[in-house]
Amino acid sequence: MLLTISTTHTPATDLGYLLVKHPDRVQSFATTGGAAHVFYPQADTDRCTVALLLEVDPVELARPAKGHNGAALGRYVNDRPYVASSLLSVALGKVFRSALNGASRDRAELAATAIPLEIELPAVPCRGGTELVARLFAPLGWTVSATTEPLDPEFPNWGDSPYTHLRLTGTLRLSEALNHLYVLLPVLDDTKHYWVSEDEVDKLLRAGDGWLGSHPDRELIARRYLAGRRTLTQSALERLRSADDQVDDAEPENPGAAVERIEAAERRTPLVQLRREAVLAALAETGATRVLDLGCGPGTLLLALEADHRFTEIVGADVSSAALAIAERRLRFDRMSDRQRARITVIQSALTYHDNRLRGFDAAVLMEVIEHVDEARLPALERAVFGHAAPGAVIVTTPNVEYNVHYETLDGHRHDDHRFEWSRAEFAAWAARVGTSFGYTVDIRPVGDNDPDVGSPTQLALFRKA
Repeated sequence: MLLTISTTHTPATDLGYLLVKHPDRVQSFATTGGAAHVFYPQADTDRCTVALLLEVDPVELARPAKGHNGAALGRYVNDRPYVASSLLSVALGKVFRSALNGASRDRAELAATAIPLEIELPAVPCRGGTELVARLFAPLGWTVSATTEPLDPEFPNWGDSPYTHLRLTGTLRLSEALNHLYVLLPVLDDTKHYWVSEDEVDKLLRAGDGWLGSHPDRELIARRYLAGRRTLTQSALERLRSADDQVDDAEPENPGAAVERIEAAERRTPLVQLRREAVLAALAETGATRVLDLGCGPGTLLLALEADHRFTEIVGADVSSAALAIAERRLRFDRMSDRQRARITVIQSALTYHDNRLRGFDAAVLMEVIEHVDEARLPALERAVFGHAAPGAVIVTTPNVEYNVHYETLDGHRHDDHRFEWSRAEFAAWAARVGTSFGYTVDIRPVGDNDPDVGSPTQLALFRKA
């Protein structure tokens, strides 16, 4: 089975840094049922292509320990060595683990940047045809080219095979691209080569962070990825809904017939993802290494911070113990090494009270938090965060109420727990007052599609100690 990933980002050979695989070497890795080989058919400044060749040994795969079922001959004679399936997903997870997590020691800024990518898979088993391929990948920002291969070109009367030649092109972060493949290849195949347990729910939510919750076919994806196991599928969907409720993705599920251009942009890149990327970019500007995620909820931002090794100390704080428990599961605290565990902490804390544990950090993030606090309690939050904790920088994001006109079915606030939603002028006035009161300069930026009349869906303020 062959997978190729190409980029025309300049210099294109930086792809080797992102994948932690040198373009001048052929590397091999033992994986489930065989071996995976990584090499570069092309490695120039203008274009670089990496190939992952998976050699599956049917005899090895059929050994009893592998749990492969089927007829006696079918265990050895099948399509598994030649098609993109869950075997390829496992190989991706093993060979490109750092890139999947969005981590790069040598090119951290590039790892957080969308770059032009082209992915090609010559044989993808698809239970649902080329239409399903487009349904799954197009909402994620990919331009999809999917053609069905004939069973035998010499005998056209035999009809088409169940396999698709797939080419994806788009401008995305490499980690996003790899996670899309990691989840969706087994979904297209609609089968897995190993026993599916509760651990698979964690894998799905981790790989689907930032895109699965807003995908129009998320129920189909969850059901197929979890091998049709009803209890696991329900668990995954409930956790997705819980994360949506606590993090607040800021868009209703069906925004209605808003401006076509805006809808298309948001289908390509969900606002929750744009917001997270804007926060990470602002943190990079400050040079912060010790970071607070205040009101961290179930850990969406914490996962991104943990994957970026620029951050040497990360603390997530939230008043909800249930949200913190979800964050711990998503971060897989129980499987972290002592060194990893020493780098990230979650604590229960109310942001309207002084907490000495939050003092002395380089930066703090309040991502979609202040609108969940009663306006009468905001001065207490200001004193606790900007006055007592007093980090070197504070990043605040909040919805822009003016943009709500684009959500025709929206009646009231974007989330039931929002105490208020501010206009751009109201947010700017609040930020200026807080900055003056506590000795910070402030820079306000749009996040998401910036409508010339009503602004962007999210507004961000970057406070820096004067």
